[in-house]
Amino acid sequence: MLYREAGQFKSSYEADNQIFPIRQDRLGMLVLLLVAFIGVPLLASPYLFSAILIPFLIFALAALGLNILTGYAGQLSLGSAAFMAVGAFASYNFVLRIPGIPLLLAFILGGLCAAMVGIAFGLPSLRIRGFYLAASTLATQFFVVWALTKIQWFTNYSSSGVITAQKMTVLGYEFASPAAKYVLVLVIVSVMALLAKNMVRSNVGRSWMAVRDMDVAAEVIGIRLMRTKLLAFAVSSFYCGVAGALYAYAYLGTVEPEAYSLDLSFRILFMVIIGGLGSILGSFLGAAFIVLLPTVLNILAHALSMPTSVASNLELMVFGALIIFFLIIEPHGLARLWQIAKEKLRLWPFPH
Repeated sequence: MLYREAGQFKSSYEADNQIFPIRQDRLGMLVLLLVAFIGVPLLASPYLFSAILIPFLIFALAALGLNILTGYAGQLSLGSAAFMAVGAFASYNFVLRIPGIPLLLAFILGGLCAAMVGIAFGLPSLRIRGFYLAASTLATQFFVVWALTKIQWFTNYSSSGVITAQKMTVLGYEFASPAAKYVLVLVIVSVMALLAKNMVRSNVGRSWMAVRDMDVAAEVIGIRLMRTKLLAFAVSSFYCGVAGALYAYAYLGTVEPEAYSLDLSFRILFMVIIGGLGSILGSFLGAAFIVLLPTVLNILAHALSMPTSVASNLELMVFGALIIFFLIIEPHGLARLWQIAKEKLRLWPFPH
């Protein structure tokens, strides 16, 4: 097989600590990026961009943000959609009220606004944990949606509460077509995923994992719980805020509170559970699985001529069954299955 480590000797600490220390992984990632940046824009249809690829990348970024908080720092959250809403509405208002502001800067500022909200609602994590922390983040979801609905300043006093997002223009180029929007979203998601991968391998990431595994022992060895937990909430909310801005501008085309419902928060949580807690790759695998599953189930329902009542609830039933399956059989999700497959490839064809 091609997946072999034999002969790949490291002569420095820098080489040994690379993100992809195995040559095949580096080549595979390079090929994947070339296909994503060059092959897909040339071959994909507008429907594929709008219905599958763009939402996949946006949801992967949101799942990555939640995975930083839940998978690496061990803080359960049910308010991901609320932080996405903050990022979307903040970006819209920055573009609206500051003439000439660059769109990417508005996205960053929207993410920072979401980070500040995340810090504010992450304060209960210093005293409570588990189910009670999930309940407090659930309150975040309801409060943010209520505030965006009732305070009309956020929606520029729109009578319907639904406002059209501004045009996506970066350095004088307007990203209007689905392919152009896909490339812009892909660049943003790729950069932020690389930053997250480096972050979780740094002292900050190790502090998060120490708090996740046993916060009392982490505090004993000198890790400051308050700073570590609030930083996790801030970084996670920033990622969700940027994902929310992309969700409004590149996917929906509108900015509306109803788009960031509790259902969206649960969907992002399912992505993290199915993809794999504490895994950057798992965020992308989970997002791909959740985005593609409804399409596959819809095709299957039509092929089998299922009744409408069954087909409409098939997605929810399959989601529930998959959550139970992964929690019992493989709690670390699809990322762990991929890791097991690579380990078997290293030894094949020799007996295990």
